[in-house]
Amino acid sequence: MVCEKKVLDQVFPWLRVFEDGSVDRSFTGPPKLEFMVKSVPPHEDYIDGVATRDVTINSESGLSVRIYLPELNTDNDMSKLPVILHFHGGGFCISQADWYMYYAVYTRLARTAQAICVSVYLRRAPENPLPAACDDGFNALLWLRSLVQKEATEPWLEAHANFGRIFLIGDSSGGNIVHEVAARAGKEVLEPLKLVGCIPIHPGFIRSKRSKSESELQHESPFLTLEMVDKFIGLALPHGSNKDHPITCPMGPNAQPLDELKLPPFMVVLAQNDLIRDTEVEYCEAMKEAGKDVEVFWNEGVGHSFYLNKVAVDMDPHIGAQTDILFSAITDFIKKH
Repeated sequence: MVCEKKVLDQVFPWLRVFEDGSVDRSFTGPPKLEFMVKSVPPHEDYIDGVATRDVTINSESGLSVRIYLPELNTDNDMSKLPVILHFHGGGFCISQADWYMYYAVYTRLARTAQAICVSVYLRRAPENPLPAACDDGFNALLWLRSLVQKEATEPWLEAHANFGRIFLIGDSSGGNIVHEVAARAGKEVLEPLKLVGCIPIHPGFIRSKRSKSESELQHESPFLTLEMVDKFIGLALPHGSNKDHPITCPMGPNAQPLDELKLPPFMVVLAQNDLIRDTEVEYCEAMKEAGKDVEVFWNEGVGHSFYLNKVAVDMDPHIGAQTDILFSAITDFIKKH
Protein backbone atom coordinates (compact mmCIF):
# COMPACT_ATOMS: atom_id res chain seq x y z
CA MET A 1 0.00 0.00 0.00
CA VAL A 2 1.41 3.40 -1.05
CA CYS A 3 0.76 6.27 1.34
CA GLU A 4 0.07 9.64 -0.27
CA LYS A 5 2.27 12.47 0.84
CA LYS A 6 0.58 14.96 3.12
CA VAL A 7 -0.03 18.38 1.56
CA LEU A 8 1.26 21.09 3.88
CA ASP A 9 0.16 24.08 1.79
CA GLN A 10 -1.10 24.82 -1.71
CA VAL A 11 -1.79 27.71 -4.04
CA PHE A 12 -4.32 26.69 -6.68
CA PRO A 13 -3.62 26.11 -9.55
CA TRP A 14 0.11 26.63 -9.27
CA LEU A 15 1.79 24.52 -6.59
CA ARG A 16 1.50 22.14 -3.67
CA VAL A 17 4.01 21.95 -0.83
CA PHE A 18 4.31 18.62 0.94
CA GLU A 19 5.23 17.82 4.52
CA ASP A 20 8.53 16.27 3.40
CA GLY A 21 9.57 19.59 1.84
CA SER A 22 8.99 18.57 -1.77
CA VAL A 23 7.03 20.81 -4.13
CA ASP A 24 4.71 19.91 -7.01
CA ARG A 25 4.35 22.73 -9.55
CA SER A 26 2.07 20.83 -11.93
CA PHE A 27 -0.51 23.23 -13.35
CA THR A 28 -4.01 22.19 -12.24
CA GLY A 29 -5.99 25.00 -13.86
CA PRO A 30 -8.07 24.91 -17.07
CA PRO A 31 -6.44 22.62 -19.67
CA LYS A 32 -6.89 25.27 -22.37
CA LEU A 33 -4.44 27.52 -20.49
CA GLU A 34 -1.82 24.88 -19.79
CA PHE A 35 0.14 25.66 -22.98
CA MET A 36 1.24 28.96 -21.42
CA VAL A 37 3.19 27.19 -18.67
CA LYS A 38 4.85 24.62 -20.94
CA SER A 39 8.58 24.88 -21.61
CA VAL A 40 9.61 25.96 -25.10
CA PRO A 41 12.81 24.29 -26.33
CA PRO A 42 15.56 26.66 -27.47
CA HIS A 43 16.17 27.04 -31.21
CA GLU A 44 19.36 28.54 -32.58
CA ASP A 45 17.79 29.08 -35.99
CA TYR A 46 15.63 32.17 -36.43
CA ILE A 47 11.90 31.59 -35.97
CA ASP A 48 9.73 34.67 -36.48
CA GLY A 49 12.89 36.74 -36.42
CA VAL A 50 14.36 35.50 -33.13
CA ALA A 51 16.83 32.76 -32.19
CA THR A 52 17.17 31.40 -28.65
CA ARG A 53 19.71 29.43 -26.69
CA ASP A 54 20.15 28.33 -23.08
CA VAL A 55 23.54 28.95 -21.47
CA THR A 56 24.86 27.75 -18.11
CA ILE A 57 26.70 30.73 -16.67
CA ASN A 58 27.95 29.11 -13.46
CA SER A 59 28.92 25.44 -13.65
CA GLU A 60 29.12 25.11 -9.86
CA SER A 61 25.68 26.50 -8.99
CA GLY A 62 24.02 25.53 -12.26
CA LEU A 63 22.75 29.09 -12.80
CA SER A 64 21.63 29.49 -16.40
CA VAL A 65 19.97 31.98 -18.72
CA ARG A 66 17.94 31.96 -21.91
CA ILE A 67 19.16 34.34 -24.62
CA TYR A 68 16.81 35.82 -27.22
CA LEU A 69 18.72 37.18 -30.23
CA PRO A 70 16.73 39.17 -32.81
CA GLU A 71 17.57 38.89 -36.47
CA LEU A 72 19.32 42.13 -37.31
CA ASN A 73 17.74 44.62 -39.67
CA THR A 74 19.62 44.62 -42.96
CA ASP A 75 20.38 48.34 -42.65
CA ASN A 76 21.62 47.96 -39.09
CA ASP A 77 23.76 44.84 -39.23
CA MET A 78 26.89 46.57 -37.96
CA SER A 79 25.29 48.03 -34.83
CA LYS A 80 25.59 46.46 -31.40
CA LEU A 81 22.30 45.84 -29.60
CA PRO A 82 21.25 46.85 -26.09
CA VAL A 83 20.85 43.99 -23.59
CA ILE A 84 17.70 43.50 -21.50
CA LEU A 85 18.34 41.32 -18.46
CA HIS A 86 15.00 39.79 -17.48
CA PHE A 87 13.77 38.40 -14.15
CA HIS A 88 10.56 36.40 -14.34
CA GLY A 89 7.68 36.73 -11.91
CA GLY A 90 5.68 34.10 -10.05
CA GLY A 91 5.77 35.29 -6.45
CA PHE A 92 9.35 33.96 -6.15
CA CYS A 93 7.76 30.46 -6.11
CA ILE A 94 6.66 29.49 -9.63
CA SER A 95 7.34 29.98 -13.35
CA GLN A 96 10.62 29.85 -15.23
CA ALA A 97 12.43 31.51 -18.08
CA ASP A 98 11.43 29.02 -20.78
CA TRP A 99 7.66 29.03 -20.16
CA TYR A 100 5.65 29.82 -23.28
CA MET A 101 4.13 32.95 -21.69
CA TYR A 102 7.63 34.43 -21.38
CA TYR A 103 8.80 33.07 -24.71
CA ALA A 104 5.91 34.84 -26.43
CA VAL A 105 6.64 38.15 -24.67
CA TYR A 106 10.43 38.23 -24.93
CA THR A 107 10.69 37.07 -28.53
CA ARG A 108 8.31 39.92 -29.32
CA LEU A 109 10.24 42.41 -27.21
CA ALA A 110 13.55 41.37 -28.80
CA ARG A 111 12.06 42.03 -32.24
CA THR A 112 10.24 45.25 -31.32
CA ALA A 113 13.03 46.88 -29.32
CA GLN A 114 15.85 45.40 -31.44
CA ALA A 115 17.51 44.26 -28.23
CA ILE A 116 19.02 41.05 -26.91
CA CYS A 117 16.97 39.63 -24.05
CA VAL A 118 18.72 37.52 -21.42
CA SER A 119 16.21 35.82 -19.12
CA VAL A 120 17.48 34.25 -15.89
CA TYR A 121 16.41 30.82 -14.63
CA LEU A 122 15.84 31.96 -11.05
CA ARG A 123 15.86 29.64 -8.07
CA ARG A 124 12.43 29.37 -6.52
CA ALA A 125 11.01 29.27 -3.02
CA PRO A 126 10.20 27.55 -0.75
CA GLU A 127 13.19 25.32 -1.53
CA ASN A 128 15.32 28.43 -2.07
CA PRO A 129 13.93 31.30 0.04
CA LEU A 130 14.86 34.91 -0.53
CA PRO A 131 17.34 36.36 -1.26
CA ALA A 132 18.21 33.38 -3.52
CA ALA A 133 16.39 34.72 -6.60
CA CYS A 134 17.93 38.18 -6.10
CA ASP A 135 21.38 36.60 -5.79
CA ASP A 136 20.78 34.82 -9.09
CA GLY A 137 19.72 38.05 -10.78
CA PHE A 138 22.75 39.93 -9.50
CA ASN A 139 25.11 37.09 -10.45
CA ALA A 140 23.68 37.18 -13.99
CA LEU A 141 24.55 40.88 -14.16
CA LEU A 142 28.08 40.13 -12.94
CA TRP A 143 28.32 37.42 -15.62
CA LEU A 144 27.62 40.06 -18.26
CA ARG A 145 30.47 42.08 -16.77
CA SER A 146 32.73 39.02 -16.93
CA LEU A 147 32.07 38.77 -20.67
CA VAL A 148 33.31 42.33 -21.19
CA GLN A 149 36.34 41.64 -19.05
CA LYS A 150 37.08 38.49 -21.08
CA GLU A 151 36.79 36.29 -17.98
CA ALA A 152 33.97 34.30 -19.60
CA THR A 153 32.74 33.79 -23.13
CA GLU A 154 29.39 33.72 -24.95
CA PRO A 155 29.61 34.08 -28.74
CA TRP A 156 26.19 35.65 -29.40
CA LEU A 157 26.67 38.39 -26.83
CA GLU A 158 30.28 39.03 -27.71
CA ALA A 159 29.32 39.46 -31.36
CA HIS A 160 26.16 41.52 -30.97
CA ALA A 161 25.78 43.05 -27.48
CA ASN A 162 26.37 46.68 -26.54
CA PHE A 163 27.59 46.21 -22.97
CA GLY A 164 27.35 49.95 -22.43
CA ARG A 165 23.53 49.74 -22.62
CA ILE A 166 22.27 47.19 -20.09
CA PHE A 167 18.65 47.32 -18.91
CA LEU A 168 16.94 45.37 -16.14
CA ILE A 169 13.32 44.31 -16.62
CA GLY A 170 11.10 42.16 -14.43
CA ASP A 171 7.43 41.45 -13.96
CA SER A 172 5.64 41.11 -10.61
CA SER A 173 8.16 39.58 -8.16
CA GLY A 174 10.72 40.04 -10.93
CA GLY A 175 10.15 43.77 -10.48
CA ASN A 176 11.30 43.41 -6.87
CA ILE A 177 14.45 41.74 -8.18
CA VAL A 178 15.00 44.64 -10.59
CA HIS A 179 15.09 47.08 -7.66
CA GLU A 180 17.30 44.83 -5.52
CA VAL A 181 19.80 44.10 -8.31
CA ALA A 182 19.96 47.79 -9.27
CA ALA A 183 20.60 48.74 -5.65
CA ARG A 184 23.41 46.20 -5.39
CA ALA A 185 24.83 47.29 -8.75
CA GLY A 186 25.10 50.85 -7.45
CA LYS A 187 27.65 49.63 -4.91
CA GLU A 188 29.65 47.65 -7.46
CA VAL A 189 32.28 48.64 -10.02
CA LEU A 190 30.66 47.42 -13.23
CA GLU A 191 32.80 49.22 -15.81
CA PRO A 192 33.07 48.81 -18.69
CA LEU A 193 29.58 47.36 -18.31
CA LYS A 194 26.98 50.11 -17.84
CA LEU A 195 23.51 49.74 -16.33
CA VAL A 196 21.47 52.50 -17.98
CA GLY A 197 17.83 51.76 -17.13
CA CYS A 198 15.39 49.65 -15.13
CA ILE A 199 11.82 48.59 -15.93
CA PRO A 200 9.85 46.99 -13.09
CA ILE A 201 6.47 45.86 -14.49
CA HIS A 202 3.68 45.56 -11.89
CA PRO A 203 6.33 44.99 -9.18
CA GLY A 204 5.33 42.93 -6.16
CA PHE A 205 5.86 45.71 -3.63
CA ILE A 206 3.66 45.17 -0.59
CA ARG A 207 3.67 45.81 3.16
CA SER A 208 2.27 44.15 6.25
CA LYS A 209 -0.64 46.57 6.50
CA ARG A 210 -3.19 45.93 3.76
CA SER A 211 -3.42 48.64 1.13
CA LYS A 212 -6.79 49.95 -0.02
CA SER A 213 -6.56 48.18 -3.39
CA GLU A 214 -5.83 44.87 -1.63
CA SER A 215 -8.62 45.32 0.92
CA GLU A 216 -11.26 46.16 -1.68
CA LEU A 217 -10.55 42.94 -3.61
CA GLN A 218 -11.98 44.46 -6.79
CA HIS A 219 -9.03 43.52 -8.97
CA GLU A 220 -8.23 39.87 -8.32
CA SER A 221 -7.28 38.11 -11.55
CA PRO A 222 -6.07 34.70 -12.76
CA PHE A 223 -2.51 36.00 -12.33
CA LEU A 224 -2.95 37.53 -8.88
CA THR A 225 -5.32 36.88 -6.00
CA LEU A 226 -4.93 37.91 -2.40
CA GLU A 227 -4.32 34.27 -1.49
CA MET A 228 -1.44 34.15 -3.98
CA VAL A 229 0.06 37.33 -2.52
CA ASP A 230 -0.09 36.03 1.03
CA LYS A 231 0.94 32.44 0.42
CA PHE A 232 3.69 33.00 -2.13
CA ILE A 233 5.29 35.71 -0.03
CA GLY A 234 4.91 33.58 3.09
CA LEU A 235 6.74 30.73 1.35
CA ALA A 236 9.43 32.99 -0.11
CA LEU A 237 10.50 35.21 2.78
CA PRO A 238 13.31 34.17 5.12
CA HIS A 239 12.19 32.59 8.38
CA GLY A 240 11.01 35.20 10.86
CA SER A 241 10.41 37.89 8.22
CA ASN A 242 7.17 39.56 7.19
CA LYS A 243 6.01 41.62 4.20
CA ASP A 244 7.97 44.64 5.46
CA HIS A 245 11.17 42.86 4.42
CA PRO A 246 13.39 45.13 2.25
CA ILE A 247 12.90 42.95 -0.85
CA THR A 248 9.10 43.07 -0.68
CA CYS A 249 8.88 46.60 0.75
CA PRO A 250 11.92 48.59 -0.47
CA MET A 251 10.11 51.86 0.36
CA GLY A 252 9.55 50.77 3.98
CA PRO A 253 11.41 51.48 7.21
CA ASN A 254 13.34 48.18 7.17
CA ALA A 255 14.99 48.93 3.81
CA GLN A 256 18.01 51.10 3.11
CA PRO A 257 16.78 54.67 2.54
CA LEU A 258 16.11 55.19 -1.14
CA ASP A 259 18.02 58.46 -1.21
CA GLU A 260 21.19 56.56 -0.28
CA LEU A 261 20.97 54.30 -3.34
CA LYS A 262 22.79 54.93 -6.60
CA LEU A 263 20.19 54.02 -9.23
CA PRO A 264 19.87 54.49 -13.01
CA PRO A 265 16.68 55.91 -14.56
CA PHE A 266 13.54 53.84 -13.89
CA MET A 267 10.31 53.36 -15.79
CA VAL A 268 7.81 51.71 -13.45
CA VAL A 269 4.91 50.11 -15.32
CA LEU A 270 1.59 50.08 -13.49
CA ALA A 271 -1.86 48.71 -14.35
CA GLN A 272 -5.06 50.50 -13.38
CA ASN A 273 -6.75 47.29 -12.18
CA ASP A 274 -3.79 45.75 -10.34
CA LEU A 275 -4.65 44.25 -6.96
CA ILE A 276 -1.44 45.69 -5.44
CA ARG A 277 -1.59 48.99 -7.32
CA ASP A 278 -1.59 51.21 -4.22
CA THR A 279 1.69 49.93 -2.78
CA GLU A 280 3.29 50.13 -6.23
CA VAL A 281 2.25 53.80 -6.32
CA GLU A 282 3.74 54.27 -2.82
CA TYR A 283 7.04 52.97 -4.16
CA CYS A 284 6.98 55.38 -7.11
CA GLU A 285 6.20 58.32 -4.84
CA ALA A 286 8.95 57.33 -2.42
CA MET A 287 11.45 57.05 -5.27
CA LYS A 288 10.51 60.52 -6.53
CA GLU A 289 10.77 61.98 -3.03
CA ALA A 290 14.24 60.46 -2.80
CA GLY A 291 15.22 62.37 -5.94
CA LYS A 292 15.40 59.37 -8.24
CA ASP A 293 14.80 59.55 -11.99
CA VAL A 294 11.44 57.75 -12.21
CA GLU A 295 8.97 57.69 -15.07
CA VAL A 296 5.59 56.08 -14.29
CA PHE A 297 3.73 54.42 -17.14
CA TRP A 298 0.10 53.37 -16.76
CA ASN A 299 -1.98 50.84 -18.67
CA GLU A 300 -5.70 51.56 -18.40
CA GLY A 301 -8.43 49.04 -17.66
CA VAL A 302 -6.18 45.99 -17.25
CA GLY A 303 -4.88 43.95 -14.33
CA HIS A 304 -1.70 42.44 -12.97
CA SER A 305 0.56 40.87 -15.63
CA PHE A 306 -2.22 41.14 -18.21
CA TYR A 307 0.22 41.00 -21.14
CA LEU A 308 1.43 37.52 -20.14
CA ASN A 309 -2.03 36.02 -20.72
CA LYS A 310 -1.65 35.08 -24.39
CA VAL A 311 -5.28 33.95 -24.66
CA ALA A 312 -6.56 37.32 -23.44
CA VAL A 313 -4.03 39.26 -25.55
CA ASP A 314 -5.24 37.45 -28.68
CA MET A 315 -8.97 37.38 -27.90
CA ASP A 316 -9.70 40.65 -26.07
CA PRO A 317 -9.22 43.75 -28.28
CA HIS A 318 -8.66 46.06 -25.29
CA ILE A 319 -6.03 43.82 -23.69
CA GLY A 320 -4.37 43.38 -27.07
CA ALA A 321 -4.28 47.14 -27.61
CA GLN A 322 -2.91 47.80 -24.12
CA THR A 323 -0.21 45.20 -24.73
CA ASP A 324 0.78 47.00 -27.95
CA ILE A 325 0.95 50.29 -26.01
CA LEU A 326 3.10 48.66 -23.32
CA PHE A 327 5.61 47.28 -25.83
CA SER A 328 5.84 50.69 -27.50
CA ALA A 329 6.52 52.37 -24.15
CA ILE A 330 9.25 49.88 -23.25
CA THR A 331 10.84 50.28 -26.67
CA ASP A 332 10.75 54.08 -26.39
CA PHE A 333 12.38 53.95 -22.92
CA ILE A 334 15.17 51.73 -24.26
CA LYS A 335 15.76 53.96 -27.26
CA LYS A 336 15.87 57.03 -25.00
CA HIS A 337 18.64 55.57 -22.86
